[in-house]
Amino acid sequence: LLIGENGRVVVQRVKEKLVAIEKSLPAGTRLIPHLDRSKLVNGTLRTVTRNLTEGGLLVILFLFLFLLQLRAGLIVSSMIPLAMLFAVVGMRLFDVSANLMSLGAIDFGLIVDGAVIIVENAVRRLAEAAEHGKVVDIEETIIASTVEVIRPALFGVFIIVGAYVPVLTLAGVEGKMFRPMGLTVIFALLGAMVLSVTVVPALCAQFLKPQPERRNYPLEWLTRLYERALHWHVRRRGFVITVAITVMAVCFSLFPRLGSVFVPELNEGNIAVSGFYPPDTSIEEVVQLSGRLEQHLRQQFPDEILHLFTRIGRPEAATDPMLNNQVDIMIELTSPERWKRARTKEQLVELVSQEVQKMPGLSVTFTQPIKMRMDEMIEGQGVRADLAVKIFGPDLRELNRLGRLVEAELRQVEGATDISMETTEGLPQLQIAVDRERLARYGVHIQDVTDAIEAALAGKVATSVVVGNQQVEVALRLEPSSRDTPETIGRLLIPTPDGARVPLNQLARIEVVEGPVRINRENGQRRVIVLANARGRDLGSVAEEAHRRLQRLQLPTGYWIEYGGSYEHLVSGRKRLGVVIPVTFGAILMLLLIAMGSLRYALLVFTSIPFALTGGILSLWMRGMPFSMSAGVGFIALGGIAVLNGLVMINSINALRAQGWRCYEAVIEGAKRRMRPVLMTASVASFGFVPMALSHG
Repeated sequence: LLIGENGRVVVQRVKEKLVAIEKSLPAGTRLIPHLDRSKLVNGTLRTVTRNLTEGGLLVILFLFLFLLQLRAGLIVSSMIPLAMLFAVVGMRLFDVSANLMSLGAIDFGLIVDGAVIIVENAVRRLAEAAEHGKVVDIEETIIASTVEVIRPALFGVFIIVGAYVPVLTLAGVEGKMFRPMGLTVIFALLGAMVLSVTVVPALCAQFLKPQPERRNYPLEWLTRLYERALHWHVRRRGFVITVAITVMAVCFSLFPRLGSVFVPELNEGNIAVSGFYPPDTSIEEVVQLSGRLEQHLRQQFPDEILHLFTRIGRPEAATDPMLNNQVDIMIELTSPERWKRARTKEQLVELVSQEVQKMPGLSVTFTQPIKMRMDEMIEGQGVRADLAVKIFGPDLRELNRLGRLVEAELRQVEGATDISMETTEGLPQLQIAVDRERLARYGVHIQDVTDAIEAALAGKVATSVVVGNQQVEVALRLEPSSRDTPETIGRLLIPTPDGARVPLNQLARIEVVEGPVRINRENGQRRVIVLANARGRDLGSVAEEAHRRLQRLQLPTGYWIEYGGSYEHLVSGRKRLGVVIPVTFGAILMLLLIAMGSLRYALLVFTSIPFALTGGILSLWMRGMPFSMSAGVGFIALGGIAVLNGLVMINSINALRAQGWRCYEAVIEGAKRRMRPVLMTASVASFGFVPMALSHG
């Protein structure tokens, strides 16, 4: 796939070409595609579309339930398609494609937050005027109601936008993954912010009428309950603050127990098995063993496996550096509804692993096709697992010894599976050491010896023939029985200048020795890799335990260990989040200070962030989900969302105090007045994400 091309479009073009090629093939010949990447792309797009649709419908439903006005609900809901148009235009300008990451984080509840605050206040002001029998100038009332809440509405949305801006600073793999998401959300929120202060007031003036609000009995009951709770909490504020801080401390103490992963793994719907046979296994034996394994897996999993094929070694173009004893087994799975031996993919991988391990001499690592290629592209050849322990040093034998020690230590780590060390030694090599003294004694030139060995063992081109429109070279060499052992090779006759012939074993020492299979280097240094996957336990915990165990190894001078794979991205991502999150929260505090004009009030609103984070940590802990980069980015966004409601509430209380209300009464009345918009913004923002949280596509 060329840089900048759309995978789904390219795959469709390939399919069209295959149809044309198939017509020119012999009768009965069919081309059957395997591992169709467009299926995954289309599946994720369907999931995103379904989540956005369901989230939008939930948001609209909650708007109508709170407002009980069709026109007001439609005005707020109109922000969803209009803001998405802004987002699409921005994505087009910045070359952001529509995919799971760019569209998956859009919450329609966030998009309508500003419009909710403005429309709710307009509805309330018009209803109050109608209930008092006043003659209402609709335009003036709408303008006044908009001006009353425009400061918290604008700053609230602007703070949410500001919370996403640091996401754009992420670098490396995490930047490639999350920058499109940040850009898309920022485009949508900026569009919603502009529309909230321009289009929304105009729509309110055009369609809203002064009329008493319909009684909302559930909301009235909640308001009465909230008022009683307010009085109780305000009178016992010391106790309430102590309990809140205690709960927050308990939840934050759970954070280290969550574990960590880089990002939740995308289920590709397929399995890739990367395996190694012993180095001395011939290509014919590898083909035979692979065929037996394929047949065995098909027999064991007839309802789970749709297609199965094995790729052996490297292609002639050598675009993929693989050994002849190295195989990639690609397993295309059927729909999970048809499975009988497993309910989840994790269970199926475990069952397949048990069957594969029955194959003698085969060392395997389980992954997914696209993930395997991405890991190799980012980490380098040979890294096809969650955790890669890289051992560097000058001597290959010492590296192999250390690699075996590391492999033994990793096998003691709970949750570490598919542990294997890359094959670097054990390849049989024919070694012919020419004795120069004997060559001189017989008067034989070394070039004559090497030419004879090359012709006998590798072959030499004697002529070429034309087959069809191709020219094929014809090479001659000894038959296998005359070159299969050192003894038979030693009987090869070498001509001398006087016309005699001397056996090769009289001129050289011939023996079979074990040599290196390959010598890998990284940054100019020799290295070997030990691979491991995390299964049944989070990657962070597995890697940290492995790190503690490997620290006890006594490495010789000049040897050291580094870590790669997904764990390397997890570490770099955590370091960057350690900078981005404090910077984000600092920026939010500065924006609050600008909006409130008082450090005291800004800090008061800012306290909502740590209390909001407790809910996120508690949810991850209750669901048994590890902390990931996705969760970290979500916490960044949560910081912006959390202050919006506090900003609206404090603004209402300060407005009443400016009118001469005492502090206690202003707190109670201001909180009551803003209970509905606060509930609305919090509800639509939360329930807008529910389809995504429950999605399993």
